[in-house]
Amino acid sequence: MTADPQDPAAVPATPFLKWPGGKSQLLPQFDRLFPPALLRGEISTYVEPFAGAGAVFFHVAHRCTFRHAYLFDINPELCLTYRVVQKRVDELLDELGRLRERYRRADPTVRERLFYRVREEYNAARHGFDYRALSPAAVHRAAQVIFLNKTCYNGLFRTNSSGAFNSPFGRYKDPAMFGPENLRRASRLLRRATVTCGDFESCERHADGRTFVYFDPPYRPLSRTASFTAYSKGTFNDTEQQRLARFFTRLDRQRKALLMLSNSDPANVDRSDRFFDELYGDYRIERVRAARSINSNTARRGSISELVILNY
Repeated sequence: MTADPQDPAAVPATPFLKWPGGKSQLLPQFDRLFPPALLRGEISTYVEPFAGAGAVFFHVAHRCTFRHAYLFDINPELCLTYRVVQKRVDELLDELGRLRERYRRADPTVRERLFYRVREEYNAARHGFDYRALSPAAVHRAAQVIFLNKTCYNGLFRTNSSGAFNSPFGRYKDPAMFGPENLRRASRLLRRATVTCGDFESCERHADGRTFVYFDPPYRPLSRTASFTAYSKGTFNDTEQQRLARFFTRLDRQRKALLMLSNSDPANVDRSDRFFDELYGDYRIERVRAARSINSNTARRGSISELVILNY
């Protein structure tokens, strides 16, 4: 059963963070690839082991009904921000409103100083921070995450090897920092979900024959300048991609869940690269078109193909 389009609370929520590899642009193509059982309301549990910006969750949760939803991500800052939006959105909006007004009233030099002051405070507080407690400090930190995401260069959440946020100032005159109503819509949808910080394999206990799992891992880079993996302290290399493929197979064969997975398409740069064809040779592989949004070489930005792997 789908959501009632006449319900004023059913206006779709959109991602409130810009995140590497976001899927908003692909949703119209994904609609034809989702399992029919999901659209018919026959799926009881929705799972995302790599929550990211949440575009697919918000899209599906707005249109479909399911009893349970579980969102996982390895990034503790992202999970904390989701949980604050989920449970303390009004306090978060108050914090964001104050930051937005300080930014808007300031001249360009002061804006830059404000950005780096917030970034410095944010990085200093990460040592020993309690990511489990939804305290006033958690609300403050979530506001910093959204502020830095909206005012840093290209909206790229990037950390160094020690886990410190290191994206530079974006020099935006009036960034679309946040939309209060969209955050409230996101909060309503997130209340349907359990948000957990953890490795993708942590989701296995929730998978059965009435579960739909959507995997959106850090993409395998197409080139040295096109990596989408720098959103957390760790790396997601080919060994991790292989571990994920084994897990995909286990959920398929042992748990009987319906599975959908996105990744980069090596054929964009090397038609002889059969990495994913070999990893997922037993499954259906589709291609969708995507606009390249993160690449240091502007001449190579444009439409490319991405893979969608399905077990149905």
